[in-house]
Amino acid sequence: MSNVYGLFMWIIIRILVAGFLVFNCKGLNSDGLFLLEVKNNIKDELGYLKNWNPSDDTPCGWTGVNCTYDYTPLVWSLDLNSMNLSGTLSPSVCGLVSLTYVNLAFNDLSSQIPKEIGNCSSLEKLFLNSNQFNGSIPDEIGKLTRLSHLNVCNNKLSGSIPESFGQLSSLAEFVAYTNNLKGPLPHSIGNLKNLTTFRAGQNGMTGSIPAEIGGCENLIYFGVAQNSFDGEIPKEFGLLTKLTDLILWNNQFSGMIPKELSNCTCLETLALYQNNLVGEIPKEIGKLKYLQKLYLYRNGLNGTIPKEIGNLSLATEIDFSENYLTGEIPTEICRIPGLTLLYLFENQLHGVIPTELGNLKNLSKLDLSINSLTGPIPSGFQYLPKMYQLQLFSNSLNGTIPQLLGLYNRLWVVDFSDNGLTGKIPPYACWGGNLMLLNLESNNLYGNIPNGIVKCKSMVQLRLNGNKITGNFPSSLCKLVNLSAIELGGNRFSGPIPPDIGNCRKLQRLDLSANYFSSELPNAINKLTHLVQFNISSNLITGRIPSGILHCKMLQRLDFSRNGFSYDIPRELGSLSQLELLLISDNKLSGSIPAALGNLSRLTELQMGGNFLSGEIPPELGSLTSLQIALNLSHNNLTGTIPSQLGNLILLENLYLNNNELTGLIPSAFANLSSLMTCNFSYNNLTGPIPLVPLFQNMALTSFSGNDGLCGGPLPPCDGSSDSNPTTPSSNNASASRGKLVTIIATVVGGVSLILIVIILYFMKKGSAQNQTTADDETDGSSPVSSDIYFPPKDGFNLNWPTRFTIALGAAQGLMYLHHDFIDMPQSKSMSAVAGSYGYIAPEYAYTMKVTEKCDIYSYGVVLLELVTGRAPVQPLDQGGDLVTWVRSYIRKNSLDHGILDGRLDVEDDERVVNHMMSVLKVAIVCTSMSPYDRPSMREVVSMLIESNERAGNIVSSLYDDPSSQ
Repeated sequence: MSNVYGLFMWIIIRILVAGFLVFNCKGLNSDGLFLLEVKNNIKDELGYLKNWNPSDDTPCGWTGVNCTYDYTPLVWSLDLNSMNLSGTLSPSVCGLVSLTYVNLAFNDLSSQIPKEIGNCSSLEKLFLNSNQFNGSIPDEIGKLTRLSHLNVCNNKLSGSIPESFGQLSSLAEFVAYTNNLKGPLPHSIGNLKNLTTFRAGQNGMTGSIPAEIGGCENLIYFGVAQNSFDGEIPKEFGLLTKLTDLILWNNQFSGMIPKELSNCTCLETLALYQNNLVGEIPKEIGKLKYLQKLYLYRNGLNGTIPKEIGNLSLATEIDFSENYLTGEIPTEICRIPGLTLLYLFENQLHGVIPTELGNLKNLSKLDLSINSLTGPIPSGFQYLPKMYQLQLFSNSLNGTIPQLLGLYNRLWVVDFSDNGLTGKIPPYACWGGNLMLLNLESNNLYGNIPNGIVKCKSMVQLRLNGNKITGNFPSSLCKLVNLSAIELGGNRFSGPIPPDIGNCRKLQRLDLSANYFSSELPNAINKLTHLVQFNISSNLITGRIPSGILHCKMLQRLDFSRNGFSYDIPRELGSLSQLELLLISDNKLSGSIPAALGNLSRLTELQMGGNFLSGEIPPELGSLTSLQIALNLSHNNLTGTIPSQLGNLILLENLYLNNNELTGLIPSAFANLSSLMTCNFSYNNLTGPIPLVPLFQNMALTSFSGNDGLCGGPLPPCDGSSDSNPTTPSSNNASASRGKLVTIIATVVGGVSLILIVIILYFMKKGSAQNQTTADDETDGSSPVSSDIYFPPKDGFNLNWPTRFTIALGAAQGLMYLHHDFIDMPQSKSMSAVAGSYGYIAPEYAYTMKVTEKCDIYSYGVVLLELVTGRAPVQPLDQGGDLVTWVRSYIRKNSLDHGILDGRLDVEDDERVVNHMMSVLKVAIVCTSMSPYDRPSMREVVSMLIESNERAGNIVSSLYDDPSSQ
């Protein structure tokens, strides 16, 4: 009985509580109840919605809620933007039947946009931008026929814009940039007659722009930059006569710029850059009389700049850079009085810079770099009052720099590098006190650095490499608190480097190489704690490597090579953990190699050759697994065996251990060095068989010469059945007699072969030009395709492999004769001794010949690469930009296989020819080593080529057996 009574009382209490709740909520209308549902899905950490009280009669006083003024007020606006709200958007929001405006922007709302949004039939403006919404735009959005503004930008939306998008007949503004939208634009977009703004940049949309876009007759702004749209730009854009902004940059549009765009007479901004557009700039573009900003850069446009460009009288910015434009800069550009920016850099323009450009008084940024412009810098540039960025580098300009430059303008950036300018540095370049970058490197400037430059407080980078500037190190530079780079290499500075260098506290790059600086390096460099690159190579510096360098913990590139540094290598160098390049070769350093250098885990190049280092090679160097460019320990006094740990350097491309006193075997672990392209073990005391791997078995004999105990591979067999030692007295006498004969023959052959090379190269160029013309015709007016094949077809000038090899050998013999003074120079175990005898002390002629030979060897190596690969010396930029880089890149990706050879020679069935070509390729790689000191002499090159030919069975003899080659 008590249980029944208890149950009865519990039911009565529940009824009373429920009735109490109903009584208290009956005053809140339905809109309020729907809003409470919305709040239940939202986290309001800052309490913006704390006055959303369920006991109110209506929500009309709640934060962010606006109601009508009717007898029965209804919610028409919900504005909760920038309230730090998170959570999700409840479908209940569309229970507000009079809702016309929703703004939830700049919050942290997530999840999907509810498909029930299509039930908000009165909605006119919806702002969901700058949240975390994901998923796709619901197809039900098409039901909102009254919607005029839809903004969903800066979210994580994916999927494609639904085809129902075209049903938004009232839509005027659609903003959806910075999402993850995919797929094409719906063809139904052409139904949106009221659309004025369409912005969907920075997504992943694909496909072509539908031609139906021409139906958006009221479109003013169309932007889809940073997507993956392709195909041609629709000519139907020409129907949009109200268009002011067409923003299509950074897509994959191809084809030509449609001339129909000239019908968009209201156009103010045309941004088509960073696409794959080709052909000429249409002259009709000159009809866009209201155009202010014209950006066509980074495409494949060719032809000349149309003179009609001068009709753009309201233009302020024109950028045609990074194309293939030819011809001269039209003087008509100078008719645009308001022009502030003109970028034409990285094209193929020639001729002189129009002097009329000096009349553009509003010009503030001018960049004509990387062209083929000639003549002087117009004197009018020094009088342009608003000019602050002037870049003319990498042209063929000559004459002097206008000496009043900077006096009447407030220059920030001046870059005239890589030209043929003469005269002195303009003294007033920093007169306005704003100059941050002055780059005049690689010219023929002379005289001292003007006082106004060395005291320029705003200076950040001073780059004067490769001129004829004289004087001592300008100590006043070290008072410039913003200075991060001093580059004075390749000039004629002299005297000591002062301790004041320590005051350059923010210095990151210091290049003083190839000057006449002398005395010891001051220990004050320990204050340069931000230094990243330090190059003082090729000077007359003496004494110890200063211990202060150990405080420069950020150093990545350190080059002390070709000086007179002496004493031990500081073991503390191993604590510079950021080092990527360490070059201390060709000094007078002694003692052992510090094992601590094995701690430099980021090192990619280690050059220590040409010193007086002794002791054993520390096995710790095998820990330098990032070494890629080179490990050079040659021309020292190192003893002991080669540590097998060096076999761990699997990325290494060049290894030089020659001219030491090393003993024992070449470690079998070297078979792991799959990236190795060149190595040299010559002139040691090594013994035993060469490792049985193709890399060593096919290597040139000169890589092992001077090691009487080595055998196998290119050397005599290890079973003792070989012929007599090639270094016996009889062979030496024979070699001496033959050497005299070679000298005489080389004189004749060299001269004839050099003439032959000129003739051959002429026909190569001619054939290449014919191929280029054919390629241009096939593109049907498109951008000219740079041919990567240098040789003409076989039906043109026949160049089979024997012919090419004969050319190569003849050129090598000719160059060997030209440098005979050094061919006959006696062998030396120490490169530093050679430098002392033939460098600074010997006559200047001898030193010049030595340097010239190294340069000739590199150029010769490039020619060898052309002969073997059949490719042009300049490759497309995406393949490295030059043949040497292309070859090294190919080997890294594919190893050294037959695919690198000129495929048109059809020699794959002749293994003898293929092996011969591969052997010559290796010679070419050695000749194009990054460091001139790693390149062989011309005598060694000739020896390697002759040896390769003999090993292949005198393959050039087939030249005379082939009637087609006679």
